[in-house]
Amino acid sequence: MNALGIAVQTRGGAPLYQQLFEQIAERIRCGAFPDGYRLPPTRALASELGLHRNTVVRAYAELEAAGFLSSTVGRGSFVKAPRFADDAPSAPARRRGLPWPSMVSEAARAEPMERFRRARRTSVPHGAVDLTRMQPPPELLPTELFRRCVEHVLRTNGAKALGYAPKEGFRRLRQAIVEDLARLAVPCAADDVLVTTGSQQGLDLMARALLGPGDVVLTHASTYAGALQVFAATGAHVVGVPSDEEGPDVGALRRLGARRPKALYLMPNHVNPTGACMTAARRQAVLDWARDAQVAVIEDDYAADLELEDEPPPPALRALDADVIHVGTFSKRLIPALRIGYLVVPPALQPYLLALKHTSDLGSSALTQLALAELLERGYLAAHLNKLRPFYRGRRDALCDGLREHLPRDVRWQRPVRGLSVWLELPRRVDPGRVFEEGLSRGVVVSPGRHFAVDEGTRPGLRLNFCAEPEERLRLGAARVAEAIEAVREAPRGEAAVVDLV
Repeated sequence: MNALGIAVQTRGGAPLYQQLFEQIAERIRCGAFPDGYRLPPTRALASELGLHRNTVVRAYAELEAAGFLSSTVGRGSFVKAPRFADDAPSAPARRRGLPWPSMVSEAARAEPMERFRRARRTSVPHGAVDLTRMQPPPELLPTELFRRCVEHVLRTNGAKALGYAPKEGFRRLRQAIVEDLARLAVPCAADDVLVTTGSQQGLDLMARALLGPGDVVLTHASTYAGALQVFAATGAHVVGVPSDEEGPDVGALRRLGARRPKALYLMPNHVNPTGACMTAARRQAVLDWARDAQVAVIEDDYAADLELEDEPPPPALRALDADVIHVGTFSKRLIPALRIGYLVVPPALQPYLLALKHTSDLGSSALTQLALAELLERGYLAAHLNKLRPFYRGRRDALCDGLREHLPRDVRWQRPVRGLSVWLELPRRVDPGRVFEEGLSRGVVVSPGRHFAVDEGTRPGLRLNFCAEPEERLRLGAARVAEAIEAVREAPRGEAAVVDLV
């Protein structure tokens, strides 16, 4: 062992200079090399470690660039120890607390927000079959493909990748999104695209741009809980539209037109949570009504590319009407942590959205934008989808097989052709909240339909996601869900627990 207590592996592993950098940095961080400590000369340390001197020189240069060292010709290299928490001033004395609950806004008290706060108190029991998670499992994340793209971006873009990005997003990424949308038959140009920090920010920007206190926004009677929250935050009044097997009831829309709605929010390809898909004829009829009523249509295609059969969806609303606002994301089909979504918007609306986005985040991450552009340009998304679809198809089939075997006949459900979830329509006498509670005690976690419901009149149900659990556990989960439903049917009514997983 050498004087610094450092050893590097000359075969395999990270490059030698990186190993040396990391070991010295760790010793500085933990205090083994205190502030002002003089490191050995590069020639002496290289000889002691059996390394080429250039390796040590590069490691020292990297340490100095990172702020761990200060080097002076003729004097040597000295440690510049970071300041840690122990060196920080103590916390100020607490005064009498403010009455925070009474100070928050009415928007923060809206019912969808209350649901979210109540739900955070419930955790998933260890070992339970989790049918609530709607994101790719670790084995389906394209870690290696994304790593290559990030490394290439850092190598070729340097500091540009670590600075602020244009508020509308890098044009390179917007053009890549245009080409990807063309594959999905969604027409647009790069100037129509606004990159957002996830599709959730896109919905928030649209809500803030279009809605104010008292404005009416229409949506599916059961819909995405995150959309209900952003609409509620504006003070808008959300009204559920009844549907049949083809989509939203046009007669109901005509009646609701008397309330002068500002916007209609739809998930035409796969409604979260019910999985319903609007027919082509109903899409055109709804757009005709919206045009006559002068209502803005927001199309959320969160499940893009998650086709489980060789059956393409009907035409996108944006393909039928250029005034439709199209919302998309890469979270479900690629990497949730990217936090990159996008809006396709009419030109007249874009300046308002850009201003609102600037107030939110000053621009989405430059590094992840450039890495995603690289990934799309290399064709990695298409390759990843070739792996993703069969994987999800098998999990869907496993859950559906279990439901078919165990569910009572009066629980209605359909085998989905796209998306990540199955919707169970429960008999009215079976409370989804009590099924959730009973399921917890039996080792399965489900999402009760009340968290997606616009109002209390919405038909009860459960959302079961199949993407995060392996096939054998999905079959087990289906059996436990069936047991929980039967237990609630037979037991006296009582208080139900809550959960909220979007």
